[in-house]
Order: sequence, then C-alpha cells, then structure tokens
Amino acid sequence: MTTPPDTAEACRRALLEAQAHPPPQRRDLRPVVEQLERLQPADLDRDRALLRGVWELFWSSSSQPWLREVAWLENLQVLDPEAGRAMNLLRLRGPLGGLAAISVVAAIAVQGRQRVSVRFERGGWIGPSLGDWRPELLARVQQATPAWLDITVLDQELRLCRGNAGTLFALRRRPDLRPEDLLPAA
Repeated sequence: MTTPPDTAEACRRALLEAQAHPPPQRRDLRPVVEQLERLQPADLDRDRALLRGVWELFWSSSSQPWLREVAWLENLQVLDPEAGRAMNLLRLRGPLGGLAAISVVAAIAVQGRQRVSVRFERGGWIGPSLGDWRPELLARVQQATPAWLDITVLDQELRLCRGNAGTLFALRRRPDLRPEDLLPAA
C-alpha cells in the first residue's frame, strides 16, 4: 500500500484485514498505523475502561523476536488497569499453550490521556490452572529504566501503542480470553 486510507474506518479495516494474513505475508503497516493515530487518537480520560482485556499482537515495528508476531506463537498482553496489573505472555498456539508459556508480570498505572507507566516485577513460567491452584516459577525482574506505553488508538477491538523505545504495536482484543484467567496471583 503506497498511501494509507483517508478515513479512520478505512484505516481500521485495513489493519484488521491485514491481521488475517500470516505474519510473513504482512506488509509494513506503519503508514496505516500512523494515519489512524492522527485520525482516531486515544483518550484514556474517556476510554480507560477499554484497556482492560487480553490483547494479541498482530503487527510490530520491532526487530526483536519476542516483540514480533509469529504464526505458531500467541503474543498476548493482559491488562487490568483498575487493579494496576498487566502481563506479557508468549505461549504456543494450540492445546499445549498453557504448558509452554513465558510471562513477564508488571504493575501499570494510567498517567494522562495516553500514557501508561509499566514497572516489570516478575518473569518466568506460569502453568495452567489446576482447580484453584496454578503453578508458577517466577523470579524478580530488575528493571533498569522506566518503561511506558503511549496508547495512541483504542477502541473495543483495536489498540495501537508506542513503547518507550519507539516501537509501534498493533493489537487486537481477544474476547475469548479473560484477564482474571491468565494473570497470576497478586
């Protein structure tokens, strides 16, 4: 695509349609992301409740393998801003996803109309729920510098954001997953 669509709805459609293609076939979505950021800027003062949920990464400008989309891996971000909790979760697609997963748990706080501060606390493995018990092998994380996300577009289905290192992320809500089912015990 040489020029991005000129309406917010056309940009949203283009992004969500691109999500349906396997990662290697996706084009660079940066122009569409940047256009939608201009046309439909997020306002967390108004839409903070929309942050809560499980979001799956479908495009990233990063070259880091853990910040990119891969066909065989779910790259999830679990957000519960009212509880001040979040988690990044990488897990295999399919039935073994709950067994082969790596997570980083964080404390988050909304700070203004678009910024969410992130303080990584623990990382490691969180196993599947076994009744009321869930095995965890998490170690403390030493975060050297402050981290944050600027939520640039937010609606019921789509979230675009920029990380403190400048990476662009496009995520789609996963209505089939709930934060309380994935977040570890506080």
